[in-house]
Amino acid sequence: MGGTLGNIYNNVSFAMGLHTDALARLQEQASSGARINRVSDDPSTSFRILGLNSEERYLGNYLDNLSEVVSRLEHSSSIIGNIISNVVETKTRLTQIINGIYNEDGRRILAQGINDTLEQVVLLANTERLDQYLFGGSNTTSAPYVVERTDGKITGVTYQGSFDGRNIELAPGIQVDAFCVGDNVFSSDRRSDPVFQGDTGASAGTGTSSVRGYTWLTVTGSAGSYDISIDGGLTTFNTDGTDTNLAVTNSTTGEVLYVDTTNINSTGIELVAVSGIHDIFNTLITIRDLLENENGFPETELLELLRNSFGSLDEINNLLVQNQVSIGTKIGFLGNLEDSLKNLKYDAEDETTRLQEADIAQVAIDISRREVLYEMSLSVAARLMSMSLLDFLE
Repeated sequence: MGGTLGNIYNNVSFAMGLHTDALARLQEQASSGARINRVSDDPSTSFRILGLNSEERYLGNYLDNLSEVVSRLEHSSSIIGNIISNVVETKTRLTQIINGIYNEDGRRILAQGINDTLEQVVLLANTERLDQYLFGGSNTTSAPYVVERTDGKITGVTYQGSFDGRNIELAPGIQVDAFCVGDNVFSSDRRSDPVFQGDTGASAGTGTSSVRGYTWLTVTGSAGSYDISIDGGLTTFNTDGTDTNLAVTNSTTGEVLYVDTTNINSTGIELVAVSGIHDIFNTLITIRDLLENENGFPETELLELLRNSFGSLDEINNLLVQNQVSIGTKIGFLGNLEDSLKNLKYDAEDETTRLQEADIAQVAIDISRREVLYEMSLSVAARLMSMSLLDFLE
C-alpha cells in the first residue's frame, strides 16, 4: 500500500505541476499581452518573429538613409534654383546695359554687382551639409571649387571635386547617386568650334582646342612676326602668318587653342568663345571684365560682346534647369520608393504583431477552464490521497 500511495503521490504531483505551469503561462500572456514571451513557448514561430524583426530593422535603416538622401537632394535643388535666379538677374542687367539704360559709371557699378554674384555662386557651389560637400561627387570632404584671385577679385575657378558620383544603397539592389558632380551641374560638355569675336583676323585652326568657354587672345608684333598668347602674355607663340593650325598654350592651365594665323592683319585683344562648353564661373568673370572694360573696347564693340554673352548665359541657364529637373525626377522616384519601403515595414510589423500578440479573450477563457480543471484535479487528488485500508478492502 505504501508503494501504491507513493506512486499516486508522484503522479498527482506531476499532473498538478503541469496544470500550474500551464496556468502560469496563460497568466503571463494575459499580463504581457504576448503569446510568445520566450523562444521555448513556440520555437518555430519565435524563429519567424526574429526574422521579421531583422527585416524591420533593415527597412528602418533604408528609410533613414532614404530620408537623408531626399533631404540632401532637395537642398541641392534649392541651391541650383538660387543660382538660376542669379543667372536670370544677370541677363536682366545685361539687357538694361545693351538698351542704354546705364552709362559708363553705371556699368562699373553693375560690374561690381556681377562680381558679388560670382562670389555668391562660388559660395553656393561649395555648400556643405552635415560636413559633406554637395557638389563634389564622391569626394565630399574637401571644397569642390578652388578660386584664383588677383587684387582680391576672382580671376579663375577650378573644379577639384570627383568626376564620379557617390552611390548610396536605399533598398536591396537599388543605389542612388546622392551627391552631384559639380562639373556636370555648372559646366556644359558639348564642345563646338571656337568663335573669334574680334577684328585681328585670327580664326580657328583645324585642331581640337581644349580651351573652355571664354578665352582672351592677345596678338602683338607686326606683319610677318606676330606673337600670340592666351594667358595674358605670360607665354607667347610667334608666327610669320603662314600657320594654319598654331597651337597656343595657356601656361597656367595647360589648355590649348589652335589658331589659323593666315588672315591676321592687326594686333589687339579679342574674345574667343567656345559654345557648348561654357561654365557659370568663367562666364560671370568674362561679363564682369567686359563691363569694367579695362581693355578699352570701343562702345559699339563692347555692346556687341555683351550682346553675344547672352548665348553663354542661356546655355548655362538651360543646363541648370535640366539638372534641377533631373534632381526633381530623382526625388519623385525616391518618394515612391519610400512609400513602398514603408508598406513593407508596416506589413512586417503587422505580421510580427499577429504572430506575437495574444488573443486576450481566448486567454481569459483558457484561464477559466484551467482554473476549473485545476480545482477538480485538487479535489480528485485529495480523494486519492485520503484512501484508507477500508477503501482497498471494499
